Amino acid sequence: MPELPEVESLREFLDAHLTGQEIARVLPLNISVLKTYDPPLSAVEGATVTAVQRHGKWLDVTAGGLHLAIHLARAGWLRWSDEFPAAPPRPGKGPLALRTVLVSGAGFDLTEAGTTKRLAVHLVRDVAQVPGIARLGPDPLAEDFDRDAFAALLAGERRQIKGALRDQGLIAGIGNAYSDEILHAAKMSPFKPVQNLDEEEVTTLYEALRSTLGEALERSRGVAAGRLKSEKKSGLRVHGRAGQPCPVCGDTIREVSFSDSSLQYCATCQTGGKPLADRRMSRLLK
Repeated sequence: MPELPEVESLREFLDAHLTGQEIARVLPLNISVLKTYDPPLSAVEGATVTAVQRHGKWLDVTAGGLHLAIHLARAGWLRWSDEFPAAPPRPGKGPLALRTVLVSGAGFDLTEAGTTKRLAVHLVRDVAQVPGIARLGPDPLAEDFDRDAFAALLAGERRQIKGALRDQGLIAGIGNAYSDEILHAAKMSPFKPVQNLDEEEVTTLYEALRSTLGEALERSRGVAAGRLKSEKKSGLRVHGRAGQPCPVCGDTIREVSFSDSSLQYCATCQTGGKPLADRRMSRLLK
């Protein structure tokens, strides 16, 4: 799933390629992708793109006073093309979900792999009309998101750190991968309760959050859209690397599996050498 660094890189790319350009047509090719019907997609045809913004993991293309809000979800992606065929694509069962074509002939496709369709596109007059954007917490790379602001968000939390970091209503833009990376950098267990953090640990976690996301953003910046996925994977230290050696201490990276996701961590770096309980693996071993 693309998270804050990758979505910000896509935003910068689209801002450079879309702003000032006129939209010729927007073609939904999968019925599940479009989450709104008023105004219709045809309302942005003939409009000029004036801005491309990011809200957490959402892209926001502004044209004709309307906002085309895009959430790529777990398996979605954006593919740019300098030129599309004249004939429109045929709706089908493939990964192509929506095509946006400029008057110049260039544009982008939204694609989604797999059978679980979660990619979402909203066309609205105000981005606050999109529930997923309206509920977002602060951006963790914003200039005013300092250590005290972070501490204030955590005050009163009664859950594990991993879940808190991934909650878009608490902090916008962090998903499964970068929450693993932040916790590894902070040398903290993903299962540690937020209320057990002392002042020094809050500072450590904040610094790990800012440095991890900042470094990932710098790696992503300027990378072509088609290579962002591989660039993200190449920079990850623990996420998606179960069974491999930890780049810090050399211990084997471990995994905890859930019904629809998993987390990775280093026991030596993060949990004092103690493996975390993996209920799914425990059932398999019985």
